[in-house]
Amino acid sequence: MTELKASAKKVQDFLDSKGFDFVVKQLPSSTRTAQEAADSIGCSVPQIAKSLIFKDKLNEQPVLIVASGSNRVCEKTVKQETGIRLSKADADFVREKVGFAIGGVPPVAHNDSVIILLDPDLKQYEVIWAAAGTPNSVFELKPDDLTTLTDGRWVKVTK
Repeated sequence: MTELKASAKKVQDFLDSKGFDFVVKQLPSSTRTAQEAADSIGCSVPQIAKSLIFKDKLNEQPVLIVASGSNRVCEKTVKQETGIRLSKADADFVREKVGFAIGGVPPVAHNDSVIILLDPDLKQYEVIWAAAGTPNSVFELKPDDLTTLTDGRWVKVTK
């Protein structure tokens, strides 16, 4: 087995510390986008739990939306459902606040406190795949595991 890169190891260590037996896998191909991840894993695009970082316009706190790979986040829907007004987060903000580079942001093991919203569309799948810290690492889990791992809130995030 190939030794995990530092960012992927950080995710694996977090998962281990929470008592889960998930295994971070480093793949030879990119998992940077939902389509690339699905192609690399051999699953459908909607089974990819993509982690998207935004800023809360009010206080600049990081907001992580874990969305089904085929869904597009609707900022208006998020505001209606949560009261949070989203703004885009640049690469420097993401790396500083979350501790990972865009394209490998996992739903767990962040540097700072993050507001986490979970896309209910993920619940229709028995198995989903999430990024694990690098643009080619992932781990498999069940949608309900996201609740335990992230303390996130299941809320509509699409139109």
